Amino acid sequence: MLEPKIITLLSDFGLNDVYVAVMKGVIAQINPTLMVVDLTHQIPPQNIAAGRFCLMSAYRYFPAQTVHVAVVDPGVGGNRRAIALQFASGFLVGPDNGLFGGILSQSRAIAAFELTNPDYWRVPTPSATFHGRDIFAPVGAHLASGVPLEQLGREIDPASLVELPIPECQRIERGVTGCIQYCDRFGNLVTNIPGSLVQGKFWSVEIAGQTILGCQTYSDNPVGNLVALIGSHDWVEIAINGGNAQMRLKVELGASVQVLIDS
Repeated sequence: MLEPKIITLLSDFGLNDVYVAVMKGVIAQINPTLMVVDLTHQIPPQNIAAGRFCLMSAYRYFPAQTVHVAVVDPGVGGNRRAIALQFASGFLVGPDNGLFGGILSQSRAIAAFELTNPDYWRVPTPSATFHGRDIFAPVGAHLASGVPLEQLGREIDPASLVELPIPECQRIERGVTGCIQYCDRFGNLVTNIPGSLVQGKFWSVEIAGQTILGCQTYSDNPVGNLVALIGSHDWVEIAINGGNAQMRLKVELGASVQVLIDS
């Protein structure tokens, strides 16, 4: 028996309104056998960087050929392109605004198409404010149902895709400099410094005037103390045992971080 194809959904729509349910209804109208998995709908409004991080953190845990539909789209109805991409692990459907840059930094785009064929939209004239319902959800459903990527629109150069200006970490004499790329609901601050650079070494983090020794678990320090560790996502993370590091340190996305590594 064939396993059902999977569509994941990620958005900044929240759960108070019907937007997420409407997208699921559109998918079910096209193919009710598809398995729909919610990654999250609690991305902070218009926060493309947070959506980028969550997609990058989740995609590897899904089977090949999964279709990931993501809608964090402050430019909806404007000049930004609606796109569908193929990469090694499946497909990406959503706005061309940098949302897929995290995944593509780890797995390049094999093919990219602008969604210009209204035959696969919900209606020929989509809402100017809800492309998630009228373009991205139906395209994702058709793609997961076997429609070839080439039928969805015109091919574009993957090199032309929009990228977010998120800096890469840089080596320095005593370690690495980077920045905060995400803050989760616990207030844990996730850097863009790979955990592999500090694994098995003695290291510390400098951020917002604080120096924090690297450790293994949240409970390696007493409750209320700052900790630095490799998170489950494999990035260096700053947290507080039983508390909120973002509130304590009062830092935002993009804040500078330095990791010092003892030789």
